[in-house]
Amino acid sequence: MYFPWLTIIVVLPISAGSSIFFLPRRGNKNKVVRWYTICICLLELLLTTYAFCYHFQLDDPLIQLEEAYKWINTFDFHWRPGIDGFSVGPILLTGFITTLATLAARPVTRDSRLFHFLMLAMYSGQIGSFSSRDLLLFFLMWELELIPVYLLVSIWGGKKRLYSATKFILYTAGGSIFLLMGVPGMGLYGSNEPTLNFETLANQSYPLGLEIIFYFGFLIAYAVKSPIIPLHTWLPDTHGEAHYSTCMLLAGILLKMGAYGLVRINMELLPHAHSIFSPWLMIVGAIQIIYAASTSFGQRNLKKRIAYSSVSHMGFTLIGIGSITDTGINGAILQIISHGFIGAALFFLAGTSYDRIRLVYLDEMGGIAIPMPKIFTMFSSFSMASLALPGMSGFVAESVVFFGIITSPKYLLMPKILITFVMAIGMILTPIYSLSMSRRMFYGYKLFNVPNSYFFDSGPRELFVSVCILLPVIGIGIYPDFVLSLSIDRIEAILSIYFHK
Repeated sequence: MYFPWLTIIVVLPISAGSSIFFLPRRGNKNKVVRWYTICICLLELLLTTYAFCYHFQLDDPLIQLEEAYKWINTFDFHWRPGIDGFSVGPILLTGFITTLATLAARPVTRDSRLFHFLMLAMYSGQIGSFSSRDLLLFFLMWELELIPVYLLVSIWGGKKRLYSATKFILYTAGGSIFLLMGVPGMGLYGSNEPTLNFETLANQSYPLGLEIIFYFGFLIAYAVKSPIIPLHTWLPDTHGEAHYSTCMLLAGILLKMGAYGLVRINMELLPHAHSIFSPWLMIVGAIQIIYAASTSFGQRNLKKRIAYSSVSHMGFTLIGIGSITDTGINGAILQIISHGFIGAALFFLAGTSYDRIRLVYLDEMGGIAIPMPKIFTMFSSFSMASLALPGMSGFVAESVVFFGIITSPKYLLMPKILITFVMAIGMILTPIYSLSMSRRMFYGYKLFNVPNSYFFDSGPRELFVSVCILLPVIGIGIYPDFVLSLSIDRIEAILSIYFHK
């Protein structure tokens, strides 16, 4: 029985979100809107899980659940969603983090309808990006993300929110221009009838010079989103000002779209150029790990410190993708999923502690552990996960990336030793900024000595969100095959094309 599962999964959040504006107004808190949104997110997550469990074959590396509907006749443009093992992880991560971010967005009382609608619009855009099998559809879904994030930051952000939101839109829209130029270029090249279908484009061959130009154009778009240095400077500013549920979506999903595009388009469709650029990806990834970890240590603002740690962790995915081995790329995918959970959790806890103590600078904090033991426990657990403690998902992801480089036949021994050495230094720097952040927030007597200070510890809602994220982090750390079994066949299929082309 043929059923359009993916179309429903992509269209449901934004179409159901449109009816938010017709819900009855009940008091200031707008509980109706909030619960309606949470129900849509849950329904979407259950629907996705059901479709993947019962209609998706794990051992089949080909595209499944594919649909194709004619959309624009003049330019062979189809609505063409479809998934393989590589898309399943990011789509489920999107559903999980968006549902928890909606649950976390409780203090939003101003324009709460618009806020929740934008969250659902992002949900559709993200799932659409991860399941597109048509270049133009991928581009449209990629763009659907920009306006919601811009509005979420500029309306519900901190004091410098307009500056941060403008910087975000300038960077990401600037990167998208390169994507927009590359999409029709690839579609129109070398065939009598233009096509944007991924399957057809994967078998297309280009002159090497042109392939490098396409690759570089797409790479700039992903470098802004991922973010890859030096195009990363919008990220700390945006995170520093955004509401924490927006931060959860940014750190948990938005940054992953760049890494996903790098494998899905650059690596699958432009293999010769990828093979030329991969050593540079490794070098940039290694520099990024060290640079962002060192910069993170110098940040006074708590959210900016966590944001730089995200930039540092995304360096591991770059190195994994650049290694061109199935171990390395699977490690990169594992790092994408693992960091999605950990980054979202750290921003959530930073936001909840800000709600209680109204401080964002680390040198003003101290002693929070005594009045707020639950937040202290959760924050410490996720800091440990972030610094790759064995038994947590971060450790497995970084170790698999290490093995990927060491076993890569593409590189000579000396460069491999150098990159591994730089990664090791990065792994030493991570505990330094993570532990110093925990020390400055939670230890000492600063806040504890403030007269009349009475702070509420984490309530059931915060505990529920934190535990929901902690379970998969520990689960993946103990049994990484949860994630690896999804993508392993697909990555082997991509690499077999690689070495045969």
